[in-house]
Amino acid sequence: MWNLPERARVVEVGLRDGLQAIETPLSTDRKIAIVSEMIAAGFKEIEVASFAHPKVLPQLADAEAVLAGIPRPPDVRFRALVPNARGALRAAKCELDELTFVVPAEDGMALKNQGTTTDGLLDQLDEIREVSGGAGQRLIVAVACAFFSPCYGPVSKDARDKVVRKAIEVGADGVYLATTTGEETPLELFSGISETKHDFPDLEVGAHLHNRNGFAPANALAALSAGADWLESSVAGLGGDMWFPGDPSVLGNMATEDLIHLLDGMGISTGIDLNRVRHISEGLIEETKFPVSSFVSRGGTREELANATWD
Repeated sequence: MWNLPERARVVEVGLRDGLQAIETPLSTDRKIAIVSEMIAAGFKEIEVASFAHPKVLPQLADAEAVLAGIPRPPDVRFRALVPNARGALRAAKCELDELTFVVPAEDGMALKNQGTTTDGLLDQLDEIREVSGGAGQRLIVAVACAFFSPCYGPVSKDARDKVVRKAIEVGADGVYLATTTGEETPLELFSGISETKHDFPDLEVGAHLHNRNGFAPANALAALSAGADWLESSVAGLGGDMWFPGDPSVLGNMATEDLIHLLDGMGISTGIDLNRVRHISEGLIEETKFPVSSFVSRGGTREELANATWD
């Protein structure tokens, strides 16, 4: 009925997409320690840094130092975001497995987020692919606002496919479709990912899940049912977009502990230890003072409720 897989890949993005929304930066040593905790929890794919200009994201200005200090298990893939070709050149000097380059499918978001149009960003893809390939780094193209965009509304399939086609043209190793606003519906996820997998059957396609009004858990299941190759989430639900209209604190990422709890409950294996993830999450909530958006952090798990006693 659900057409769900027995196993799901989960990419942890809290150290990048999460911390970029936190005004008070964590120390480099603390970030390195969190990476070690994530590895111990069973994560095999971790986004650890951003090569945005330090003046834009000072809380992530220590990308090179973080990458120089983290442990390097051979079965764990480390990834960083690059906003442009200059960022890719910085990343190429680091020991790094994979780069993510963000291209919004709608011009308004591209201009607000990266100061150029969607076409302007696509024009940079050839150079970024050349740089990443020369460094032996995989390239993932992130299609931001793949379904819905602020101050615009629903995004067309043609706009989404335009970015995907260019990613394939330059030889990207995969794309992910992002629910950037957190307002995207499960139907949009299912339709968009199904169409992309059908039209580009040799391409790996992930889903990057934001959460504004509680749609993310349903979107995760819709994405998996549509054939998504991986899901992206952030411990504690950290994240958001400081350029969006309104209060940025209402927009987080899907909390990784919520995602693991959901998948565990449905018999979908991730290889990630929920209790260890909760420990990481609790520490970050305390340190960052970020509003708690994680349902597991607020309400506990099924097992805890089952083992409770009536007063």
